[in-house]
Amino acid sequence: MSFEELKQKLSERLLQELPGATAHEPMRAVPVGMTIPNFEHKLPPKPGSVLILLYEQDGIVKFPLIKRPEYLGAHSGQISLPGGKAEAGENSIQTALREGEEEIGVDGSKVEVLGRLTDFFVIPSNFLVTPVVGVIEAPSFTPDTREVARILSCNLFDLLLEEAILKKEIIAAGQYKMMAPYFDIEGEIVWGATAMMLNELRLVVRGLE
Repeated sequence: MSFEELKQKLSERLLQELPGATAHEPMRAVPVGMTIPNFEHKLPPKPGSVLILLYEQDGIVKFPLIKRPEYLGAHSGQISLPGGKAEAGENSIQTALREGEEEIGVDGSKVEVLGRLTDFFVIPSNFLVTPVVGVIEAPSFTPDTREVARILSCNLFDLLLEEAILKKEIIAAGQYKMMAPYFDIEGEIVWGATAMMLNELRLVVRGLE
């Protein structure tokens, strides 16, 4: 399938019913042992967006992920999609494009938005995240060094392989043992919310004819 065919078919598919929880649940990490994280929130979830930005390089369809710097927070050092909290008056697409500009330096005006995946509730940080899928021609990435320690270049079709989903025990938030399904991308463990959203993209693309 050519990149142009992928764009057309994916934009049409994203208008239809999406896998949602069917894609999310197989990638959900589960606690190991008696120590279980307790994420109780008294406030409603904050709206946010992430950007799944597809591009073609040397005949390979790729998308960027970012590695967060080490800090005192729920997502320290984790691999994620570019994205963040919505600002006042923004819709999900505007948030995703702004965050893409801020975090990885892409020009939002050059992004062709194909559609959105299912909204996803990120429990630890109390965010309701909309994954926005877009495409761009010949991007040049410039990381925001305050928010991005590294940009990963991910091969979309590697993600589609049956053997792409792995599983191992990890330590979450420095203290909780979790058995986590994950993707190994450029030697990094991609698990949790990011893996769950990417698995929905994976199932959607695998279903294209």
